[in-house]
Amino acid sequence: MGGGGSTRRVTFEADENENITVVKGVRLSDSVIDRMKEPSSPGGRQQRGAGAVNDEELKKRIAEELALERARRDSEAQKRRLKQEQMYVRDEFGKLLEQERISSNEHLTRAILRERAATEEERQKAQRFARQLEEKDRELKKHDAYYKEQLARLEERVKPFFSPFNEHF
Repeated sequence: MGGGGSTRRVTFEADENENITVVKGVRLSDSVIDRMKEPSSPGGRQQRGAGAVNDEELKKRIAEELALERARRDSEAQKRRLKQEQMYVRDEFGKLLEQERISSNEHLTRAILRERAATEEERQKAQRFARQLEEKDRELKKHDAYYKEQLARLEERVKPFFSPFNEHF
């Protein structure tokens, strides 16, 4: 019917013999055709002067119907575009949410790996310190045993010198 940027031309022609207006290049709905078939006056056939008025009225009705049909089609086209845009936005939000979820999971995985590495490093450090402590402990025990041995030797050496004093006291 001419919606959507159509370049179709509508022409009106009058047939003088039958008092009929011919409209070319217009598609009409059944309801418009039915209304046009209804007699507009109870008197039956109209005279030529009244026919001219009815032609104008008919042109006006057709123009109104065309405008209503265009508005309806434009409204439906807008609804379709809106629905498509909503679907597009929903899809884009879905993609963004998926990307954000993936990114978040990657950050979480990296943080977990860092924490595990730090924990492992701390465990190894604790083991190293425990070995060092055990080594120091063994060394101290060796020193202790050596010093006790040396002390016992010294006591043995000095015993003869202190023996006479011990008897006098």
